[in-house]
Amino acid sequence: MKDPLFFADSFFVENTKRIETMFFFMSLCMLVYNLGQRQLRKTLKRIKTGIKNKLGKLTMTPTLRWVFQCFQGIHLLNLDGVNQIVNLTSSPHLILSCLPSSCRKYYLLS
Repeated sequence: MKDPLFFADSFFVENTKRIETMFFFMSLCMLVYNLGQRQLRKTLKRIKTGIKNKLGKLTMTPTLRWVFQCFQGIHLLNLDGVNQIVNLTSSPHLILSCLPSSCRKYYLLS
């Protein structure tokens, strides 16, 4: 919550109902975030592999924030009605193999 990427300091809410709603929504987002991180870590541990961290060392306990940064620069390209995913390297591909099939479908993988 203290991370500047959460933009928590940019909310100026004084109504108590709105404060409660914002707190509930942020708590729900953190729950989903942690469930995704837990799923990825469990799968990496089960298949006994890891992904590279910022320093280039393999880790079996990556943060989901780092995982999201690994997916920056991956884009959907539509040429003549054909969709293609551009810049999907081996590291994000490994991460996708550790996540549910709905995530792979999003990146046009079966």
